[in-house]
Formats: sequence, structure tokens, C-alpha cells
Amino acid sequence: MPSVFTWKVRVYYEDTDAGGIVYYANYLKFFERARTEWLRAIDVGQHELLRDEDAMFVVKNVSADYHAPAKLDDVLQLTLSIEKLGRASIVFVQQAWCGERLLNTARVKVGCVDSALRPRAVPAAAAAKMLAA
Repeated sequence: MPSVFTWKVRVYYEDTDAGGIVYYANYLKFFERARTEWLRAIDVGQHELLRDEDAMFVVKNVSADYHAPAKLDDVLQLTLSIEKLGRASIVFVQQAWCGERLLNTARVKVGCVDSALRPRAVPAAAAAKMLAA
């Protein structure tokens, strides 16, 4: 399977709750951004995928474990790896780290659908780039 992709993000005031701790749902936003940046890094354009292949990715399932809190101004290292690349879906393992401290681990299942939201195969060229990453 492909290697681990890493992307950094700083925690801003808007990401935190009244106690200065990252609001739990914001990890999903961070992980979404990391998947988007990963697609850019492997040269899979989401606009082009929809326009040229009538394919787009939608989140089907998320399971997250919260290990430790992130706080205002922390710099998080987000990691992403593919656990399974299926015909019409991808299972990612994503983690958020602050230095050596693991903050969050999530498994995110993403489905590939057409513009009518019907399942479809991940386009071959995109799948090849994912496997080669």
C-alpha cells in the first residue's frame, strides 16, 4: 500500500471551545483538509475528476478515537494512509499528532459516486496514482 502522507495545520482560536481545547468535530475538518491536500499532492484534481470522469468522493463512515487534546496555537501534524482501496471505496487511517503526542486516530471510509450520487468505480487513473503515492 502507499506511504504515509503528512500535512501540518495550526490550531486557531476558531478551532477551539471556551476552554481553549480543539472542539472534537474540528478534527473531521482537519482530516478532510488533509485528504484534499493529499489528492492535490498526487495530482488528482477533484474538479477535473467530476468534469471528466463524473466521479466524486463522499464520506460514508467515520470512526474516531480521541487520545489527548490539542490546544490553541498547537501545530498539528496530520497523517493519512490508505488501509484499503476497493473498487468503489477507500478506507483511510488518519491521525493527528502534536509533536510525539498522538491526539486522534480516525478511520474514514470514502465512497466514489457519480453526479447522481450512485456508486461507481474509482477511476483507474486516480486509483493508480493513489497506489503509487
